[in-house]
Order: sequence, then C-alpha cells, then structure tokens
Amino acid sequence: MQSTTTYGGAGAAPITSPNSGARNINARDAHVSPGDIAVGVVVGRSAEYFEFFVYAIASALVFPSIFFPWADRLDATLYSFTIFALAFVARPLGTVIFMAIQKRWSRDMKLLIALFMMGTSTVAIALIPTYAEIGATAIVVLALLRIAQGVAQGGSWDGLPSLLALSAPEGKRGWYAMLGQLSAPLGFLIAGGVFAFLTANLTQEEFLTWGWRFPFFVAFAINVVGLFARMRIISTTEYAKLLDDHHFDPAPVGELVSKQGTNIVIGAMAALASYALFHLITVFPLSWIQLYDTRPIEDFLHIQLWGAGLAMVAMLASGVIADKVGRRTTLGTLAALIALFSAFVPTLLDGGTAGQNTFILIGFALLGLSYGQAAGATTSNFQKQFRYTGAALTSDLAWLVGAAFAPVVALGLSAHFGLGYVSLYLLSGAVASLAALSLNRKLEIRE
Repeated sequence: MQSTTTYGGAGAAPITSPNSGARNINARDAHVSPGDIAVGVVVGRSAEYFEFFVYAIASALVFPSIFFPWADRLDATLYSFTIFALAFVARPLGTVIFMAIQKRWSRDMKLLIALFMMGTSTVAIALIPTYAEIGATAIVVLALLRIAQGVAQGGSWDGLPSLLALSAPEGKRGWYAMLGQLSAPLGFLIAGGVFAFLTANLTQEEFLTWGWRFPFFVAFAINVVGLFARMRIISTTEYAKLLDDHHFDPAPVGELVSKQGTNIVIGAMAALASYALFHLITVFPLSWIQLYDTRPIEDFLHIQLWGAGLAMVAMLASGVIADKVGRRTTLGTLAALIALFSAFVPTLLDGGTAGQNTFILIGFALLGLSYGQAAGATTSNFQKQFRYTGAALTSDLAWLVGAAFAPVVALGLSAHFGLGYVSLYLLSGAVASLAALSLNRKLEIRE
C-alpha cells in the first residue's frame, strides 16, 4: 500500500510520520491556552539553563586548574573560556542537522535525540580524567563534548517560545514572552547555589578532585526530568495542532537566508546588548575575582544569587512595561541604560566589595529587564513558512555574536588593557542593539 505525503505549506515539513498524521486528525478543534504553553516553556528551558550554567561556572572555577595546569592562571582561564565558546559556534550546525531529523522523522524524535545527546555529553564531562592523568587528551575530549553540547542545544529548539509570543492575547505579548525567560535566572540560582555550597563546605583539593563533578551529575538528572516534561507537552495532539497551524516546520536554510536573512540579522542584533551583558555579570566576574581579588568565591557567588533573584523580579516587571509602552521601546530604553551602565564597569569592579556588589545587583536588574523581552523579538516578521527555522537561527546568531566570546574577550581585554575596554565592549553591544531596533520599527506594532 502506497504512503501519501502531504505538505502544510511552502517550506513545511512533509507529514510522513504515522504518529504525526494521527495527531493532526485527533486534534481538529483542540484549544491550548497561552498559560499552558508558558508552563511547557518554563519547565523545558529550566533544565537547559541549569546545564548551561553548570558548565559556565565550572569553566571559570574548575577547568583552568584541572585541564590547563601547565599554564598560568590567566592563560588557563582564557583557554577554558575558548572551549566554553565552542558550544555557541556549534549551535547553528546543530539547528540545521536536527531540523533535517525533524523533517525526516518527527518533532518528537528530534527532541528526544537532542536532549539525550545533551544529557550524555553533560554526564560524560563529569567523568573526564584530568590533564595530570591523561595529558592533552583530556583537553581534546572536553572540547569535543562541549561541541556536542552545542549541537544538542541547537537541536533542542522546540518552537514553544515563539509559539508563546504569537499565541498571547492582544496586549499581553510582552508578559507571555517574558515567562519563558524566567528559566535563565532560575537555572543560575540552582547552579550557582550548588557551587556555592560545594566551595563553602569542601577544601580546595576536595572541590577540584571530585566535588566539581557532582553538579554535572545533577544536571544529567534534571535533564531527564526536563526531557519527559517536554516530551509530554510536545507529543500531545493539542500542541501538535497548534504548532502545525503556525507553520512551525523546518524550512530550507538556503531559501530562508536568501529571502529572510535580513530578519535574522536584525533579530540577533536587536537583543545584542542583553546577550553581551548576560556573560559579563555571570561568568566573567567569577574569573576576574579569582585572578585579581582576595574575596572568597562563595561570598561572591552568594551576591550573584541575590542578583539572579533580582533579575527574576525585573523580568516580571519587563512584561508589564513592554505591554504598556511596546517591546521596541522597552528594548531600546534598556539598551540605552546598558550603554550608560557600561561606563561604570571599571569603577564598580575595582571598587572593592561594595562596588562589586553594586555591579552585580545593577547588572542583574538590567539583564532581567532586557533579557525578559529579548526572546523572539522579530518572530512575527518572518513569513509563516520560515518562522520556525528563522526563530531558531536568530537565537543561535544572537548567542554566537553577543555571548559566545564575551567571557574570553572581557577577561583578555581587562587583563591586558584594563577594565575600560570591557566598558567599550559592552557599549558596542548596546549601540548595535539601538541600531537594529531603529531599523525594525515593526516591533512596536507587531510584537
């Protein structure tokens, strides 16, 4: 008996999977509220951000000592941050590969493979022998597993954040777009809390020998929980119908770039200030404190945890503000405030405990307000058949350009030229955001 292949629209994936067809038939009149989608986004992304920050914190506190012991502390940290960036370089490749997997099989299969790959890579990092045990092989294995994490991260895009923004009630898009972003400070709170506990209760030798490995095992366990939570949502007939209605199927990347490439670039640049700030207040300060200050690292982590809590409150406020004044105005105002904040980076970081605390708390507050509206800012600008792939690649590009190299660039600039150059780096991100927002006036009306 011959199988029939149908298409949901130009660029849409062919519906060849029996499960996909059955779900479409059984979901004729299903309705899913934005609140239901929000729960799925928050649950799914919390596990992802926890894994993200476990590696990020370890790259500042652990990996320089155990994988690059032959280098001085500064160079070792720069090497560690370079490997940290590899995931963001690999992420667009993962998006393209897993879009092909979804097109060939199904969205469920794509997500299952991606999250299994992410969990396996994460727990494997916890098992890597140190440089002292196997030499340079340890560095190679770490780099390969970090690339695997990036590929898996690209593949874990499920379209729910974009669906949330597009399905929100009129006048509430800013609020619903913000909800998914809450996973970022929540993930940092848990990851930072685990590392703060370990550094406070273990000796330096115990922490570097075995203690650092524990958060990676926790991340694997949380990834399993996140996998089942997301699969339970994505696999339902209601979500399948809603995703299909919005043409959230893979589109040819070449055609997307040729026809909608401008939207990808503008979307990535519009949120650049937020993404640049992201690592400048989470990862970079940890390395700077270790190198140039005598402050206990657990004490600094505790301030960052307070900052993450403040960021969550600021994110909630960003949803209300964006719905009142518009997302474009909100993002533009925050980019300007981040530009202003950049001028005080040297004074605050070099200002002792009080200055550093101020830097962290203000930085996290600005991050919450801006990052709360950074997701999917240009999603509706894409033609329907390109929306799913376009939103994924826009996010990939924003992370790559804005955040991937921020820790290594900031640390390198501050070490060799002074903290004033970190200010210029952050300022450049803010200026790029303002320029992109001025080009994308559709944000004010459509988002």
